[in-house]
Amino acid sequence: MQLACGMIAEARQVFDGMPARSEATWGIMMGGLVDARRPRGTLALFQELWEEVGGDALSPRVVVVAVRAVTALGSVLAGQQLHCCIAKTGMYDDQYLSCALVDMYSKCGQLDEARRVFDGMPQKSVVAWNSMLAAYSLHGCSEEALDLYHSMCESGVHIDQFTFSTMLRVFSRLGLLEQAKQAHAGLIQRGLPLDIVGNTALVDLYCKWGRMEDARNVFERMPSRNLISWNALIAGYGYHGMGHKAVEMFEELIAEGIAPNHVTFLAVLNACRFSGFVEEGKRTFQLMTENRRMKPRAMHYACIIELFGQQGQLDEAYSMIRKAPFIPTANMWGALLTACRIHKNTQLARLAAEQLLAMEPQKINNYVVLLNLYINSGRQTDASKVIETLRRRGLCIHAACSWITVRKKDHMFTFKDSLHPQSSEIYKKLDSLLKEIKQLGYVAEENELLPDILPNEQKMLKIYHSEKLAVAYGLISTSSSTTLRVTQCHRLCHDCHKVMKFVTQVTKREIVVRDGSRFHHFKLGTCSCGDYW
Repeated sequence: MQLACGMIAEARQVFDGMPARSEATWGIMMGGLVDARRPRGTLALFQELWEEVGGDALSPRVVVVAVRAVTALGSVLAGQQLHCCIAKTGMYDDQYLSCALVDMYSKCGQLDEARRVFDGMPQKSVVAWNSMLAAYSLHGCSEEALDLYHSMCESGVHIDQFTFSTMLRVFSRLGLLEQAKQAHAGLIQRGLPLDIVGNTALVDLYCKWGRMEDARNVFERMPSRNLISWNALIAGYGYHGMGHKAVEMFEELIAEGIAPNHVTFLAVLNACRFSGFVEEGKRTFQLMTENRRMKPRAMHYACIIELFGQQGQLDEAYSMIRKAPFIPTANMWGALLTACRIHKNTQLARLAAEQLLAMEPQKINNYVVLLNLYINSGRQTDASKVIETLRRRGLCIHAACSWITVRKKDHMFTFKDSLHPQSSEIYKKLDSLLKEIKQLGYVAEENELLPDILPNEQKMLKIYHSEKLAVAYGLISTSSSTTLRVTQCHRLCHDCHKVMKFVTQVTKREIVVRDGSRFHHFKLGTCSCGDYW
């Protein structure tokens, strides 16, 4: 009872005064110390127990408490020493203990050791598989997690809700929506409905990959929801340019008496930013500061600054930076610089760039934004200085790549890619498209340059950007009713953005591009970003 109330010193005094102590008593005291975040005290007590009764006399359950302490301590050396002691006692057959060791090595950054423990288990329950899957997921080893998941399914072990929640993160990183749907269907068939965590993760997965209708369906069918569930859907609507739905969801949340947090307000402000809802954004920001007694953070300021900047209200945007009750961050100055590029305000752009480059001298995108602003404004001397600065600092742009999934297989493209087995067909299709959209008024962008590309290569590079190749491949490889979904690792350039809009006009296809900053939904010649990104 004293341990449950956090009275550690009093509990230890009672423990030390006991004339005889069972293993269960030792385990309770050790568990209380672990829960109280005193791993060193736990291990000291375990060593005392080991010396008193010997390792062979201990049960795996009390050893697990010591493993938990090492996990909390994060010490690889202590973990290896404890593992050696366990090996001498022959406790490897206990799955609970083996799973604890997998978790310990994983959280100590020793994935190879975790896998050795897992592979050495004579029998593997769903808990054992989950432990190793969670280890891979924790460290971002998505391919390894996927391979292990397939092995689990082939072994005949049925997945449970924990498996599903873990694998959702993996499916999300790899864009494997169909596998997520299949796993979800398998759970439902076995009468294992998702809990609130699993359902929210599924909503988030669909949002991240542009399946907003699926996300909303899961959300509506949830037997219970928490604030995280609401935040996931509101954020999803925002990133996909559906600001009106995001604002509606926020108003519904308030009407249900749920108190929003900083994440909620950020999701709504992002939605207003992506959809150009200035008045709604101002009201949300004001609600946050006045009614909800929350102090906006830098990320909230960056949203409202960019929102003002979108509408050309650069004085208001700069005013928000000056009024901020903290030192402006790089994101805030970056939002102002982007607005200056769009509206060609070179004077304010220079000020923003000076601040931004002082904070992020190695981030090449900042230089590219400033460079193209100067070029578009006819300030060639200033543009040359930016290029010289880049060369002096040894900065260059890494080649962009794009990929598209067709029939459950990923196809990756780079600039002027010729490695794809259907390259000739792809280039033929792209050239045909460019000729067709020129008849509708398409004119290639001439004023957007990349600093590490020679002038005579700029035009060719733009024509065969990787995202254009991905779209061309999608058009020749899918039915006319299929929405094309392309992922791009960099920010979408103006020329590609323009091409996508024209292509949706001539093909009557929808194209969704996920670039380094947001989602772009192209349909019948328009984009959800409103041409601001």
